[in-house]
Order: sequence, then structure tokens, then C-alpha cells
Amino acid sequence: ARSGDCHQSRPLSPLLPLPMRAGSSITGALVWSTGAQRAAVLLNAAGTQDAAAAVVPRVGGAMPASRPDWFRVPAPGGEHTRFAELQTSLSELKLHTVCEEAQCPNIGECWNGGTGTIMLLGDTCTRGCKFCAVNTAAAPLPPDPNEPFNTAAAVVQWGIDYVVLTSVDRDDLPDGGAGHFAATVRTIKELKPEMRVECLVSDFAGDETAIQALALSGLDVYAHNVETVRRLQGYVRDRRAGYDQSLSGLRAAKRFAAAAGIRLYTKTSLMLGLGETTDEVLEAMRDIRAAGVDVLTLGQYLRPTEHHLAVVEYVPPPVFDSLKRAGEEMGFRYVAAGPMVRSSYKAGEFFMQAMMEQDGSGAVNTL
Repeated sequence: ARSGDCHQSRPLSPLLPLPMRAGSSITGALVWSTGAQRAAVLLNAAGTQDAAAAVVPRVGGAMPASRPDWFRVPAPGGEHTRFAELQTSLSELKLHTVCEEAQCPNIGECWNGGTGTIMLLGDTCTRGCKFCAVNTAAAPLPPDPNEPFNTAAAVVQWGIDYVVLTSVDRDDLPDGGAGHFAATVRTIKELKPEMRVECLVSDFAGDETAIQALALSGLDVYAHNVETVRRLQGYVRDRRAGYDQSLSGLRAAKRFAAAAGIRLYTKTSLMLGLGETTDEVLEAMRDIRAAGVDVLTLGQYLRPTEHHLAVVEYVPPPVFDSLKRAGEEMGFRYVAAGPMVRSSYKAGEFFMQAMMEQDGSGAVNTL
């Protein structure tokens, strides 16, 4: 936390992972600390957190003095690599990826490793979340009617094993773009039935008709990111988004698929390092699991530009390890947790290979 945000009743250690009991889950109400940049809490005699001491992220706020050495990643480029091939193909077909638009640091590893993330419905969002680098406007250009076919043709040509389809928010469209997503999924499955397709989508403003259309389109994974803990929603996300609305949408997708006899995995992600506390993260994880979500990813928030929320804290790897164990104890089918993990980061490895092999099936849905 920045100096002056709040006070501590006792100091935190330079590197404080979540406390664990042998054979049990996370206990206590401590938060992590990385040297001088500390998410300060007020601890009472019982060891519980005082909500009045909570930290919030701010645009223009002070950043940690330096980025820890665990954030080193290899440069993505190089000739004759899958990265170069995908980059050229995207340009020729006028397709966008969230990897590029959101300046993801893992772009080289994912693309070279056979995971691609395509952004549908253009590169301009109707919402203005304070953590996201994607362009925003009230009235983006209309969707490209050829995009579903171009996308399907591209991913088949690339020879990748798993594709993540995501998009900007399109509140200007009657169905939020759900029909466009569904058409893209169907076309991919027609051209390459064994392709694993994940859709990382908006909340569709809570429209369950739109959610149902996508949930029954033939996709394998329905993903929507809750992004942060309940208390920080208003500081981090656009006012049209919401904690309960996100959970409701994930729950609805699962319900529609089950009613149709379809196996559909659901997935969500939380960013850490925005001032959240251990108790808040664990509460969010429990709420997410109660919504029937199968897969959870936890990663470090990184500020894309100076015009976005400052990082409150760089959360150390041992904390992610502890949260992963806690999530597994809660019953998640899979938890990917680490500073460099993103919602679609190495999705083929982190999710489908482990999950589908465990379930003893290749393609999940046959419609």
C-alpha cells in the first residue's frame, strides 16, 4: 500500500505467504507483503482483519519501486516460429487477438505453444474498466459478418490444438454479440470437430437468452472473468459490470448446458495485487465455486499504461501456491495460480489436457 493509505498495528515480514495448518487450508487473516510495498492490514488480538484498514487501487497511484525478478519472460519473436506465422495470418485476415490488444506478457509462450486467443467483434469496447488497455467507445464499428468464417479458417490453418475466443464488451448490440460468438464456434467445429474451443465472454449485461445461445453452441468451455474481489469491483471494473451479475451468468451457462444434456466446463479468473486481502480472495473463491465453476485462474495484475490502475502489490509466488491448494480443497476441478498466469494463459496445458484426460474424453460436446 502507499504511505498514508492506512496504518499497521504491527509490521508485516518482508515476504509473508499465507499461513497454513498441516493438512488443511489457509487460516488466519494475513496478507502478503513484498518489501516496502505492503498491503497494510489492522490485526486485532484474534488475528482477524479490520475492514477499515482495506486498501484500494487508484489511477495515478504510487507503484512498487521495482518489479520482482520472477516476472522475467522470454521475448516472443523470431523468424520461422509459430508466433511469426500466427502474427502474419492475423494481419492478412484482419483478425485481432486479446494477446496483442491487451499487451499480454505471455504472448510468445502461448502462441509458440499452440494456444491462440482471438478477439471477436472488433478492437473497441463499450466499457471502460480501469485495468484494461483495449480501446473504448460508445458506438464501435458494426461487427464484420465474415469474421466467424475468417476466424475458423485461420485457426484450422494454424494447426493449433486449442483456441480461446474472446471479445470486447458490445453493449451496443441487442444480444451483446452472443450470436456472433455462437456462429464462430459452430463454424470452427464444422471445419475441425476435434478443436477445443473456449469462449471468454462478457457478462452480456445479465441477458440469460444471450448466455443460453452461446452455452448451447457447441463450445467446450464457457469462461467469464469475475476479475477481482467483491469490495474492489467498483474501483476496478466498469460500473455496468458487477460481482453478482458475473456469478449469475456463470451459473446460468452451466444450468442451460445441464438441462440440454451437454457437458460444459465453466471458468473464471481473479487478478491479485490490487489491494485485496486474503479473506476477500478466499471469500471470492468460495462464491465462485458455489456458482458451479470448474476452473479458476489466479494471476498478478500488471498495469498496462500510466493511465490505468497502479499495482498495489506484487504478490509473491508462495502465496499463489497456497491459494492453489486452497482452491483444490474447495473442490475446483483445476486451479492455475501464479504471477504470470492469465485467464487464457497456456489454456491447452492448464485446462483441457488435464481436464479432458481425467474425464476420458476428447471433444466434450457433440450437438
